[in-house]
Amino acid sequence: MSKKSELSAALKKEIVDQYSREELVKIVLSQQKVIEKLQQELEKLTDKQPSNSQTSSKPPSSDLIQKSETAKVDNSTEAQKEPKRKPGGQPGHIGKTRKGFGRVDKYEISIHDSCGHCGSRELSDIIGYSKQQVACLAAKPIEVVEYQRAKCQCNECGAMTIAPASPGIVPGQDLSIDLQALLVWLGNYGHISYQKQQEFLRELGGIEIGSGTLQATNARVADAVKPAVEDLWQWAPLQPHIHVDETPWCVKGVKEWLWTARLSRFWPVPCRRHSQSS
Repeated sequence: MSKKSELSAALKKEIVDQYSREELVKIVLSQQKVIEKLQQELEKLTDKQPSNSQTSSKPPSSDLIQKSETAKVDNSTEAQKEPKRKPGGQPGHIGKTRKGFGRVDKYEISIHDSCGHCGSRELSDIIGYSKQQVACLAAKPIEVVEYQRAKCQCNECGAMTIAPASPGIVPGQDLSIDLQALLVWLGNYGHISYQKQQEFLRELGGIEIGSGTLQATNARVADAVKPAVEDLWQWAPLQPHIHVDETPWCVKGVKEWLWTARLSRFWPVPCRRHSQSS
């Protein structure tokens, strides 16, 4: 506190000491009325200005509830001069899908039995086709296959031998390697819970998988890729340009932090996790 402020406070205290008890009570009561009035005004302003993720601890997703259902109209001069870009590909943009998908799994050929103009059935032989490639969802994207491995007995030594497992499966595991990879991708990259993964398998494949199987699959794949991730952590710091960031990550109900490192030549992000206390 400055000397000027200290002198001003001392003078006020000296003046207040000269007031009687009744005068001090009146001053306190009048101040109480002013405080109550200010509190009422503050409550009104708070009601008119609802809190959001920027003014409180609410998550950004809660801001969607407060957004208007009508689009804002920009009447500025710049907005009138330059037309707003429409979403999607712009004029002159070379599309990717229209070039095809690089493969055809199945052919569906439609043949006319009559002329589409006059109805005549006198048609020539086929002289060409109008082609269109379409990516379709198969009726049963997931199929259950029973792999049988033949057992034989050696006529020389009498030992039992069994045929090797087919590629893409692991003996003793209920899900193929590619399906396990898809579920781990959905859970970690797509942030889909075990319950929704179970619904996904039920809707697309008509199969029931327990949450324990999904958890074991996730742990199994995590152990499988751990050496590769460790190698990337040794390699990444040696690069000239690297971006590092962190994000909160919930692990078994405990808030931890996920550190990510990203490079322009490396899309799969190597990551490490540490607890909030570390």
